[in-house]
Amino acid sequence: MRILFITSTRIGDAILSCGLLAHLIENMPNPEITVACGPLAAPLFVDAPHVVDVHVMKKGKYAAHWRGLLKKAMPQKWDLVVDLRGSATAYLLRTKKRAVLKSGHTLHRVEHIASVLNLNPAPAPKLWPSAAARARAQHQIKDGEKVLALGPTANWAKKMWPLEYYVELVQQLRAPGGLLEDAKVIIAAGPGEEDQIGALLDSVPEDKLVRQIGGDLLDVYALFERANLYIGNDSGLTHLAAAASAPTIGLFGPTPDDLYSPWGVNASSLRGPRSCAEILADPEFDHHDGRSAMYDLTVEAVLTAARQKLSS
Repeated sequence: MRILFITSTRIGDAILSCGLLAHLIENMPNPEITVACGPLAAPLFVDAPHVVDVHVMKKGKYAAHWRGLLKKAMPQKWDLVVDLRGSATAYLLRTKKRAVLKSGHTLHRVEHIASVLNLNPAPAPKLWPSAAARARAQHQIKDGEKVLALGPTANWAKKMWPLEYYVELVQQLRAPGGLLEDAKVIIAAGPGEEDQIGALLDSVPEDKLVRQIGGDLLDVYALFERANLYIGNDSGLTHLAAAASAPTIGLFGPTPDDLYSPWGVNASSLRGPRSCAEILADPEFDHHDGRSAMYDLTVEAVLTAARQKLSS
């Protein structure tokens, strides 16, 4: 069965679409799947079973990325085209069935994506790291070691929990008698983000630090599979941790956790006393000022959530 699966440019949305992709892989007869996505998301799919091609859609002038996809896809006859970007592409291709995601919804993003094929319950996101990626993770983190994983960055400063709070959190979790006493700490961030989190990197002893700055996403996923606890901002890394079944706490402020909380049996979200709408309506809120909007989410509140997560 020949399937074209068009998914996101953004890493987080691409991860959230992987539950639907897993459904196709596991339930379609002998599938041969071409994934079309942006360059940042492309590494997620390289080791997925039954994915025979990953077409990278690098944004270009005058919709060149869409024209490139059409040039590649139009000569083929497809059995199913799934378009999660709501474009006209599926209607221009020869296919037995097309499923195009509509914009405008009130569902969680995972449920919204699943609705394109009328799946209920929505399949949970998952990824497919190679055996080599898992071997590299095991080399860095031995079986039985306590591991705390963190995702302290995001693509918008307003939704980044204050770095000094992360430093205090790590100190309390790793302290003698702490919830994760003397644990190794995975600190993950995107390319070029190391300077933003220098104080946090410096707060962890070098022999206990697993530094993943701009690392291969499937390598990071394999490391997250070994974590006792992950705490991070509303970002692709938090969705990556939840997909890896790490006990995950996503920290939210000026973005909607009802739509984008991490999804999984071990995943939950946490915010301070204000809703997303209340934060955005604050007269002092400035979208561009580069300061966190999450100072009212306290370290104590995150520690309480961590205690509950570890005890469960």
